[in-house]
Amino acid sequence: MAKATITMDDLLAQEGEGVKQIIQGEVVEGTILQVRKHEVLVDLGAQGVGLVPRREVGFSRNLALGDQVSASIVDPEMENGYVLLSLRKAAKDRGWDELAAKMDSGEIIDVSPYDANRGGLLVEYDGVRGFLPVSQLSAEHYPRVSSSDKDEILQRLNVLINQPLKVRILDADRKANKLIFSEKEAVKEGLAARFEKLKVGDTVKGVVTGVVDYGIFVNVEGIEGLVHISEISWERVNNPNDYVKVGQTIDAKIIAIDKDRLSLSMKQLGEDPWMKEVDQFKKGDAVEGTVTRITPFGAFVQISPAVEALVHISELGGGDGADPEKVFTLNERKSFVVLDIEKENRKISLGLPKTK
Repeated sequence: MAKATITMDDLLAQEGEGVKQIIQGEVVEGTILQVRKHEVLVDLGAQGVGLVPRREVGFSRNLALGDQVSASIVDPEMENGYVLLSLRKAAKDRGWDELAAKMDSGEIIDVSPYDANRGGLLVEYDGVRGFLPVSQLSAEHYPRVSSSDKDEILQRLNVLINQPLKVRILDADRKANKLIFSEKEAVKEGLAARFEKLKVGDTVKGVVTGVVDYGIFVNVEGIEGLVHISEISWERVNNPNDYVKVGQTIDAKIIAIDKDRLSLSMKQLGEDPWMKEVDQFKKGDAVEGTVTRITPFGAFVQISPAVEALVHISELGGGDGADPEKVFTLNERKSFVVLDIEKENRKISLGLPKTK
């Protein structure tokens, strides 16, 4: 029986049967063949040589000759015969899978923001770019600024660029290309344990993180606290900035524990001077004082450094039609009579001396 004749075409066809055809979007494995200034060549074995272009050289700057890499096929056959590859896309695809797993498990991960805008911090993790909104920052890093000044917010956020932060993944949606991180969620469990150790009446130390019109925000070992303007000092406070500065360490007393915040008081760490000074007055005393405020319902009068009293509109004569602004002048000193003292309510009522 005659032997079949095998042609060169047959041999080439047989050899080619073992070579898998590569397609766009596929992820392949290769070995770094050459690292050039503006490109990297990758040995894909029987599938040829892949080229990583200059735009990804910075992304692949840690690669060295002989390294094994995963790459995504961008173009199976370029005009120069190379296979166009993307290391970034392969890393991104692989990153999405890892991110979804970390989100499901609730794992805490370390990130370092590479940029910031007024809405939050820009973060890249496992080749995928995401966002850490301002609202998801912990109390330690939340930019508490007066009047929500956007430029000041950005200035505070810029300080966090390249700083390590512990976060959890809130959302990882590959189709929508949406990746959201939360520092607040990452510290939640630790805060719960710290909250259990605190109680109303405790004195704590904290760092001032923001000063606003209505009070002072304080970071107490990662827990956010607020000293309301009424709890800053026993004296009347017009501007909280006169008492503290951002970054300053202060002592404060816990006066309430809310769900995720402490209500603090600075003034309650000291003796109430009002209680001490009020003892020098008694009902019926003639006193002198300075008019500090004039309101539609009367005038406030400073009768000692810590004691402010009220002359109610009903004491001016003329009934409800009396006008305090026609009776008093701001900062003038006048004579008054003490009508009543209510220590429980920290209140002294004054009247005008009766004319003979």
